[in-house]
Amino acid sequence: MLRGLYNWTMSLAGSPYALWALAIISFVESSFFPIPPDVLMIPMIIARPSRAFLIAGICTIASVLGGLFGYYIGFALMESVGQPIVDFYGKAEYFEEFALRYNEWGAWAVLIAGVTPFPFKVITIASGVTQLSLPVFIIASIIARGLRFFIVAALLWKFGAPIRDFIERRLGLVFIIFCVLLIGGFAVIGLL
Repeated sequence: MLRGLYNWTMSLAGSPYALWALAIISFVESSFFPIPPDVLMIPMIIARPSRAFLIAGICTIASVLGGLFGYYIGFALMESVGQPIVDFYGKAEYFEEFALRYNEWGAWAVLIAGVTPFPFKVITIASGVTQLSLPVFIIASIIARGLRFFIVAALLWKFGAPIRDFIERRLGLVFIIFCVLLIGGFAVIGLL
């Protein structure tokens, strides 16, 4: 089953619709979707290393646009849309206190969340709720998401073939590590 999922992802990564799928995943991940675009971006770059920086650019642009939608959710739709998302991540009781202090360090929060596994959507919504300066939010988002996706793209572009061989030979191990990192990210959210 795992091998079939890997083969499907690799075939999608090489399909003509891959860039559109990546853009959609990057957009929704920055505003409400829990799965990061890396699950498609990494196989796309491994499948076509010559497009690594185009893929990272699309991922960055779509992610920043999705972040703006998350900002809008926080700014205009907090009660109807934003609050259920915050509740999903178990942050409702801390969110009000967090929002009060957020603008003081908001640009740093956007930068840190944009680069790390911390769910970027929580920060985009918080930025809207607290009405963080929109230019500050956009600039911090571009820098953070660009760093994250272009560093991954550069590493895969440079070391793609050995990484692909490693993944294909040790698919089970790679999947377990990915799951541990994903669950660990959600655990860290629960602790914050």
